[in-house]
Amino acid sequence: MADYNMVMAGFGGQGILFSGKVTAYAGLMEEKNVSWLPSYGPEMRGGTANCSVCVSDEPICSPLVVTPNVLIAMNEPSYDKFIDAVVPGGTVIIDSTLIAKKCERSDVNVFYVPATELASEKGLDGLANIILVGKLLKETSFSAYESVLKAIDKCVSARKEHLKAKNIEAINLGMSL
Repeated sequence: MADYNMVMAGFGGQGILFSGKVTAYAGLMEEKNVSWLPSYGPEMRGGTANCSVCVSDEPICSPLVVTPNVLIAMNEPSYDKFIDAVVPGGTVIIDSTLIAKKCERSDVNVFYVPATELASEKGLDGLANIILVGKLLKETSFSAYESVLKAIDKCVSARKEHLKAKNIEAINLGMSL
């Protein structure tokens, strides 16, 4: 397995921290070394939010990811902030509904996913983040599909139990793209 040093970034309220948590838990389900480090502005909803997620077979030296090999960007300010930090050969997944820019780098693998638009069209409002995790799973195989399902089961609170099936639908949609 490769080491995955990921940055997931967007506005508060887009589920950035939740998607990072699901990704980290998927690694945990496979007994990998994981870290999840959230970061958000004081504004919370509508402010900036990002998280660093590491999934590795080896011990993790620092939970802060400064040179990611994976970037999920859900808004333009986040794309602008992190795109140059992605290592050559890295994977970049962009919510093309909210980011009109095209990546000028030729040394990274870029995937444009209209996740926010798809979520709205498919009755998965608020789950664009999980659609992007599904695309990440398809492109990197950072964990097994079954581990992601277990992670969703673990991360979706009892209060939001009714959203588990929608989260699984969103993962499947992302994987189909």
